[in-house]
Amino acid sequence: MKKIILLLANGFGLGNSPHCSGTIGALAGIPFAIALTSLYDHPWVQVFLSYVLFMLAFPICDYAEKHYQTKDDGRIVADEWMLLPICFIAQEPIWRELAEGDWLTAVAFTGMAFVASRIADILKPFPAFQLQSMKGGIGIVLDDFFANLYAWCAIFFLNRFLLHPVLIPFARRLFGME
Repeated sequence: MKKIILLLANGFGLGNSPHCSGTIGALAGIPFAIALTSLYDHPWVQVFLSYVLFMLAFPICDYAEKHYQTKDDGRIVADEWMLLPICFIAQEPIWRELAEGDWLTAVAFTGMAFVASRIADILKPFPAFQLQSMKGGIGIVLDDFFANLYAWCAIFFLNRFLLHPVLIPFARRLFGME
């Protein structure tokens, strides 16, 4: 059981990256985030499943911090990948776009959500920065929770006012897809 918890905390090994372990580790969350929006169209189901991942992240991160004996050790990336799906709640379902052959929109949205999540986690806007000082899994997870809420807001507006009306049409013309 200890190995499974550490494997989850470590993002299935991605947290061992010598550079940008949080960003590399967050990549493990992309399949979960895509599945969240693809399999469950109803926003309340997405909220519930994100909540489950959020709640599981606390004991996983807490255990890993005690194991590594370092406050928010860089190898602990469960907070990054388990909370990334928050950014996808009630956003455009990616599977629908892929099913319609619109890989460009699906990839662009996924990339935009990932980047927004990482920027918010790195910048740690209020109260994320203050919360990371809390002990154990609570401090590890709560700062990412608030960072991903900020990222969700940014994605919501970027998706509706930049990605779909401006960037996707531009990319379609650029790649001769229209």
